[in-house]
Amino acid sequence: MSLPIEQPIKPMLAKPAKKIPAGAMYEPKWDGFRSIIFRDGDDVVIGSRNEKPLTRYFPEVVAAVKDLLPGRCVVDGEIILANVDANRLDFEALQQRIHPADSRVQMLAEKTPASFVAFDLLALDDRDLMGEPFEVRRALLEEHIGSVGAPIYVTPLTRDEDLAADWFTTFEGAGLDGLMAKAPDLTYQPNKRVMTKIKHERTADCVVAGFRPHKADAEAVGSLLLGLYEPGGQLASVGVASSFTMARRKELFEEMQAHVTEWDEHPWNWAADSEGERTPQRTPAPAGTLAKTCRLSR
Repeated sequence: MSLPIEQPIKPMLAKPAKKIPAGAMYEPKWDGFRSIIFRDGDDVVIGSRNEKPLTRYFPEVVAAVKDLLPGRCVVDGEIILANVDANRLDFEALQQRIHPADSRVQMLAEKTPASFVAFDLLALDDRDLMGEPFEVRRALLEEHIGSVGAPIYVTPLTRDEDLAADWFTTFEGAGLDGLMAKAPDLTYQPNKRVMTKIKHERTADCVVAGFRPHKADAEAVGSLLLGLYEPGGQLASVGVASSFTMARRKELFEEMQAHVTEWDEHPWNWAADSEGERTPQRTPAPAGTLAKTCRLSR
């Protein structure tokens, strides 16, 4: 693969805000798997937020990229899965697409096909666009991808703050997370929180179903994995909590140790080998250390 940008790339991130900022360009905030797609002819790689490729889990997206995207490009976006009957996004079904068995991956690709929503263009042919203003990248995204058709879409965008506020309310019923706001002159800055996200605020008493260790300190909590019980008794993943001081992260790590368990004793065992960004993950480890490396609590 020969592109002006080498993969993997950590995606550009956003910092939270309570109010919609003025003078920005606004997009809906999608609830899916953040993905950066690299295409060079028949070579396609779907990168993720944690830089582990998602390519093998979404063969239908790979096929669509080959059919619809420009021959050489790098595109930032979100893999989503829509429940047509419920007329909303289905993150639970999307999580189940991450499975170690190829036969199941192929079956789910037909049964619950995913789509890709593009919202930034990082490279086109031999041109590296990361240093260009966002409004330039957006114009090129619309020009080259805006009308390619399902299952690849370009996210809606507006500069109208009132319309953005309407989207914030209206799109919640379809399972979207809120709004993204980007400065028109914003260059693409991997792994930096230079965009703004305005999320719906909801509170709930959740089960702490597990945790991920902190990247900088293996004996500190990076994020807590949260769950809620569905009416049938199944524990469903509802996201993570990660806003803690380092001192509190270390305290939480100590508190969790008494609850670490084996995968086969945990209700999320089906995701033991997943690489998704918001599902339980198992860190590869020598035999006999599973209980420690799963880092899951009840």
